[in-house]
Amino acid sequence: MWRQPKTVWSVAFACVIAFMGIGLVDPILKPIADDLGASASQVSLLFTSYMAVMGVAMLLTGWVSSRAGAKRTLLLGLLVIIVGAGLAGAQDSIGGIVAFRAVWGLGNALFIATALATIVSAARGSVGQAIVLYEAALGVGIATGPLLGGWLGGHSWRWPFWGVSALMAVALVAILTTLPATPPSGRRSSITAPLRALSHRGLLTVGLTALLYNFGFFTLLAFTPFPLGMGAHAVGLIFFGWGLLLAFTSVVVAPRLQRRFGTLPGVVGALLGFAVILAVMAVGTDHKPVLVVGVILAGAFLGINNTLITETVMKVSPVERGVASAAYSFVRFGGGAVAPWLAGKLGERSIHAPFWVGSGAVVLAVLVLLTARRQITAVDREHATHTVDEERPLEAAALTVGDS
Repeated sequence: MWRQPKTVWSVAFACVIAFMGIGLVDPILKPIADDLGASASQVSLLFTSYMAVMGVAMLLTGWVSSRAGAKRTLLLGLLVIIVGAGLAGAQDSIGGIVAFRAVWGLGNALFIATALATIVSAARGSVGQAIVLYEAALGVGIATGPLLGGWLGGHSWRWPFWGVSALMAVALVAILTTLPATPPSGRRSSITAPLRALSHRGLLTVGLTALLYNFGFFTLLAFTPFPLGMGAHAVGLIFFGWGLLLAFTSVVVAPRLQRRFGTLPGVVGALLGFAVILAVMAVGTDHKPVLVVGVILAGAFLGINNTLITETVMKVSPVERGVASAAYSFVRFGGGAVAPWLAGKLGERSIHAPFWVGSGAVVLAVLVLLTARRQITAVDREHATHTVDEERPLEAAALTVGDS
């Protein structure tokens, strides 16, 4: 799995930087609030604008990529991120930062959706192995984002934004020089294709599951720094530990659990474990050690869930993988957009409430997922039946990049 063309590694490196953006602002949420005199719910809009724009823009990624080609779409996404992140760090108001985080989200949508399809089509090995590679990039990015944010944020809350802008410029050069030209190929994708894909029950159910799970995920990510009340360095280290566990379980543990127990039991177990952790954090919100341990342990369950859910999305419906990914991301990022703001508003009334709501939403996600158990179980049966086909080179098995 690790012997890949340089094209795959350059895109994976750019993915690491892109995924840093998810956790990068965690350590600087409180410093931004303190410096600009903002409330928790106002600062949480940095996540809301980012996720909302990224979710809606997912409907456009296939349309753009199928006309411009994968390489141009990736480069366009990186350019937009460079501008959005750089200008966000130059703002003197919450409204300005929120606006340019939205621009950043647009760039991330163009890049991430196309990057997944590029890795799947260019990597050696099976589709499942390519997804694990993609999840490894996600895990490393999520782990290093808070660490970098904490280190740079110790100097100024502006530096993490500028740091991402600089790193994305490096990624842009890497893709520009290593990724061969990818002119548009195959059938052009329609803007409405992801919406039509949601008529498939299995895909819609998995998307709704992820939307609800995101209420717990972004409660952990966007609200926990406030009751922790620690400096940027300390928060960065805590979420670095969280990201390391997430990366480890997504790459090492998730595939083994899937082979031993199946996809559905693996996802259900991971979600219930996460719900329990959020409930414990709700009870012990006044105790910092409880929050610290809860954050780090949550990474283990989130890594398992991320890998298994992503692979399920790629296989649960008959639509093209790029379209399925766009449809799924459009739905799940809806939860990501609302959850940070809701957690902030609830937290202004009670510091325990966001964790209780997050835990309840994750339990509800399990109940929603179980309504599609037949479709998800069929994915495992198909995987077992077509093991030989699944292990053939991805150049033949995966969708073409132009269809992404």
